[in-house]
Amino acid sequence: MLRLRIFMTGVGGQGTLLASRVLGEAALTAGLHPLLSETHGMAQRGGVVTSTVILGDLKSPIISPGEADIVLAFEALEALRALEFCHARTLMLANTAVIPPYPVAVGQVSYPQVSEMLDVVAGQVGGLLAFDATALARQAGSPLAVNMVLLGALAATDTLPVSAEDLKQVIRDRTNPRLVEVNLTAFDRGAAAAREAENWLKRPAA
Repeated sequence: MLRLRIFMTGVGGQGTLLASRVLGEAALTAGLHPLLSETHGMAQRGGVVTSTVILGDLKSPIISPGEADIVLAFEALEALRALEFCHARTLMLANTAVIPPYPVAVGQVSYPQVSEMLDVVAGQVGGLLAFDATALARQAGSPLAVNMVLLGALAATDTLPVSAEDLKQVIRDRTNPRLVEVNLTAFDRGAAAAREAENWLKRPAA
């Protein structure tokens, strides 16, 4: 019986909500009955934005602490913050690029070392795939395509009941026509990153 809870978290402007909507629509097209939830927060001021996609025999779109089966973290610090939603077999895909939050930007606190944060995350989840999704998005043509990079990486892990082609068709149909090719290229670059074994810091338990 399918029960899959997917938690996405990032900073305003990174496309977290669009990623969840693309995944949700692809799941709907595939005959599933997805449930979606969004928390916008202070998105326009660089605040945290979260969204959830629930697939399978589940009745609530809310993910409680310890329930997320998959986490997409669009920014390095958000990967650490998302740990409360993870369990011992959670698969996390994390962007290692940094977007300093306001207290860091004004010098009130220092940003933690990314490698140290990832070490903490790797010790508490079932699998961690961490790479610079922002760099891949830029290579694809837009730093705003981080969401498509992470979706492509997720599709390549074969953990979804939705195919990569289903996701790409939604991207063709539902994203800005001027950015379709950039988005598809970003998706493919993310998928390629996930297939490169050296990018895995920790593999999911068998």
